[in-house]
Amino acid sequence: MTTFDERESAFENKFAHDEEMAFRAEARCNKLLGLWAAEMLGKSGDAAEAYAREVIKADFEEAGHEDVVRKVAGDLGDKADADAIRQKRAELLVEAKGQILLEG
Repeated sequence: MTTFDERESAFENKFAHDEEMAFRAEARCNKLLGLWAAEMLGKSGDAAEAYAREVIKADFEEAGHEDVVRKVAGDLGDKADADAIRQKRAELLVEAKGQILLEG
């Protein structure tokens, strides 16, 4: 294997790793957002976990995170508007990335 092939392989591996980490961070963020919204809806325990899974699934409807924002905003009604949800999601994305980095 040439040096060029080794570098190419290393870049491909790094790209794949970075994409996997980004996916995991997005999923973790959506779970945290779901748990936050569940608390605002008065859910706890298994009901909160089930709601968080619904929020994670909502992210697969379209590219980006607006599908998640729409779902949570619709469920919360007048308890939080879309902008507040986007802001909370941004905060939770930082937290999710930190959690994943700590996991190793």
